[in-house]
Amino acid sequence: MRSSLLGLPLVRAMMGGVAIGASSLAAVAQTVHVDASRDKAIAFDPDKSMGTAMDILPAKQFDAIFSDPVMKAGLSAGWGPITYRQNTELTYDAWHWNPTGKWSDEQHQSGYFVGSAEPTGFLRESYGYRLAHRGTTRSDSGQDEYSRMTDGDAASYWKSNPYLTGRFTGQPDSAHPQWVVIDFAQAEQIDAIQITWANPYATKYVVQYWNAATDALAKPTSGSWVDFPYGAVSGGSGGSGVLRLADHPVGARYLRILMTASSNTCDTHGSADPRNCVGYAIAEIGAGNFNSLGQFIDLVKHTAGQAQTVTQVSSVDPWHTSEGVVSSRIQTGFDLFFTSGYTNHLPALIPVAMFYTTPEDAAAEIAYLEKRGYPISGVEMSEEPDGNQIMPEDYAEFYLQWATALHKVDPKLKLGGPVFTGENEDIKVWPDAQGRTSWLGRFLDYLKAHGRLSDLAFVSFEHYPLDPCTINWSDLYREPQLWKGTLDAWREDGVPANVPLFNTESNVSWSLTDPMQDVFAGLWLADSVGAFLTNAGPGAQYYQFFVQPDPLQSGCQSWGTFGSFVADEKLRLSGYTAEYFAGQLLNLDWVQHGTGMHELYPAAADLEDEAHHILITAYAVKRPDGRWSLLIINKDPSNAHQAFISFEEGGQPSLRHFTGAVKTVTFGAAEYVWHNSGATSHADPDGPPKRTESEWTPGQRVLLPKASITVLTGKVGGQ
Repeated sequence: MRSSLLGLPLVRAMMGGVAIGASSLAAVAQTVHVDASRDKAIAFDPDKSMGTAMDILPAKQFDAIFSDPVMKAGLSAGWGPITYRQNTELTYDAWHWNPTGKWSDEQHQSGYFVGSAEPTGFLRESYGYRLAHRGTTRSDSGQDEYSRMTDGDAASYWKSNPYLTGRFTGQPDSAHPQWVVIDFAQAEQIDAIQITWANPYATKYVVQYWNAATDALAKPTSGSWVDFPYGAVSGGSGGSGVLRLADHPVGARYLRILMTASSNTCDTHGSADPRNCVGYAIAEIGAGNFNSLGQFIDLVKHTAGQAQTVTQVSSVDPWHTSEGVVSSRIQTGFDLFFTSGYTNHLPALIPVAMFYTTPEDAAAEIAYLEKRGYPISGVEMSEEPDGNQIMPEDYAEFYLQWATALHKVDPKLKLGGPVFTGENEDIKVWPDAQGRTSWLGRFLDYLKAHGRLSDLAFVSFEHYPLDPCTINWSDLYREPQLWKGTLDAWREDGVPANVPLFNTESNVSWSLTDPMQDVFAGLWLADSVGAFLTNAGPGAQYYQFFVQPDPLQSGCQSWGTFGSFVADEKLRLSGYTAEYFAGQLLNLDWVQHGTGMHELYPAAADLEDEAHHILITAYAVKRPDGRWSLLIINKDPSNAHQAFISFEEGGQPSLRHFTGAVKTVTFGAAEYVWHNSGATSHADPDGPPKRTESEWTPGQRVLLPKASITVLTGKVGGQ
C-alpha cells in the first residue's frame, strides 16, 4: 500500500518551472521497489528503441539545419535512430520524393508521377504538389487550399481515389463506398440538394443527415447518419439538378452523400489512362431548402478559399500537374538525409506516401534507397489516416496494394502503420454493418479477412497527450496511465502479441504551449519514455519529436519551441530546453547506446499525495556492462524526498543492494528555470545536470530534489 502525504496540496499554478505549493515539508523517506525477477525483464536495445525524428523544413532554414554546428547540437542529446516524417500527406499534397521521374502524361507534365528508382544525381530536397481534384477544405497546413466542390468554379471538380475502385481492389465498388460530408458550421433547415456531377458520376448514392448536435467527424459514435426520406438514388445519370430530400425541412449541421456505384465514364483527362475513368467526381454541391414559391435556396457558400462551406471527403485522386509544386515547404532529400550524419549510422525508419500517390512510386522509392545501400529499419505506410478521415477498410486496401508492390522489391521489408495522430484512447469511426466502431480493430480485421496480417510487421502511432493552453502540473502525473490505457487499447483491438508497437512521433502537445520549455517538459519526457517501454512490450520503439532546432516563436500563453534548443530565426543557438537535458539523462546516463540489449525491470515508489497522484515513478535497467541504472522522477513540485532502493524478487525483499561507487545524475528545478519574456524567453539557470559519485552503503538513501529526474548507476551485490 502506498503511503499518503496528508496536507500536500493540489497544485494549481506553475511558477518558474515548479508549482506553487505549501511551505516545504521535511523530506520523508520513501522506498523505490525494483522487482528484479528474471521473468519480469523486458529486453530492448536503445539503438532501436530510443530515437528522434526529422520533419518538414522551412525553406529559409534548410541550409542551417544541415550545417555542422546545428547537426552536432542536434545529435548531442544522445538519441539513437531516427524516423523521417512524411508531412505532405497531412496537407493533402502529392510527394515527389525524387524530383526526377516520369508522368503518366509526359506531354502535359501531368497525371500520376513515379519517381525514378535509378540513383543518379543527389537527392537534396523534395517537395509536395497540390492536388487538382481536392475535395477537402481544411488540412494540417496549406490554408490557401480549398475544396473544388464549393469553390464556385464549375470547371473544377473533386474526384475520388481510383485505387479504391473495383478495377484495383477486385471487389465491387460498394465494398469501398466513397463519401462527401458538408459541414454548415451550424444547424440549417435542409430539404433539397443540388449536385453538379462531373465524370465519372455516381449511379447509386444516398443523401443523409447527422441526427445529433455533436461533431459528426470528431465524435463519430455520438450520433448516426439517417437517410433523407427521398435521399436514395438508383440509376443516376449525372448532370445537374435539384433533388427534393424531404417533404419538410430537417434541421442538420452535417450532410453526407454516400456513393456505391459508378458510371465509370472518363473525366476531363481522357480515356488513355484507366484511372481517369473510375470512381466519382463532383463539380459543385449546393444544399438548402425550397421557399414558399418553390424556389431552391442554396445555403452553401461557394468561394475559392477557406471561407467556403466546408467539405470533407473519403479520398482524393492523386492526379496533379508539375505546376502544383509547393516550394515553400521542403522535405529533406533522401541522399542528404542518409549521408548528413543525422541517422547516427543506424538504420532509419522511413515513410512511403499512399493516399496521394501510386504503388509504383512507393516501390521506386524503396528500390532507390536499396540501390544506394541505405539501411532501412522499417517502412511506415502513409501518415495519419485518422486525421485524413480515411476509413479503416480504405486504408487497409491501400496498405495491401502498396505492400504487394513493396514486397516485390524486397520481400524482407518490414512494413507498418497506421501512424495515428496521437490519441489517448481507442480511435472510433462510424459503425459498419456489424456495428463495429474501432478503427484499428476493423483495419486488422480487413487484413485477416484477406489472409495478409503477416504484412503488418509493426503498429505505429504518434503521441501528443495533452491539450495545449489548458495544461497544469497535475497533468504530469497522468503520463504512465495514459500510456498504459492507449497501449492496452491497441492490443485489445487485436494487435498480435508478436507485433511490436512503435511511437514514431511524440511531444507534450501537438501545438506550442507554455509548459513545453518548462522543467515540466523534461520530467514528462523522462516519464513518457520509461512508461512507454514498460507498457509497450518487446520490440517497442519510441521517437522524440524532433532532432532539428526550431526557432523560438509565439505559442499558447508564451513563446516556445518544439526543439531541444533556444534558437532564433536563423537557428543561432542560445540555450537549451528541459527536454534536451532530459534526453541526455535518458540516452547518456540511463542507457548505453551502442552496447546491445538492455533489460528493463518493473519499479515503483510508494508515495502519493492526498489526491492519490503518484508522485515518484521509477524505471530500472540492467545494462550490458552488468551495472544497474535507475531512472527516478520526483514529480512533487514543492518537496524533495529521500528514498531507499529495494531490489526485490517477486515482491519479496532480497539482500541485493547497490555496492561500491554509484554515479548520481540529477536534473530539475534547481538546475533549470524557464523565464517567459516573449522573443527573449530563456532558461536561467540553464543546466547542466548535477553529477556526483560516492561509495554506496547498505541502507543508504538517495535524495530526490523537488521536480527532478535522478539517474543512479552502479553495481548491485548481495544475494
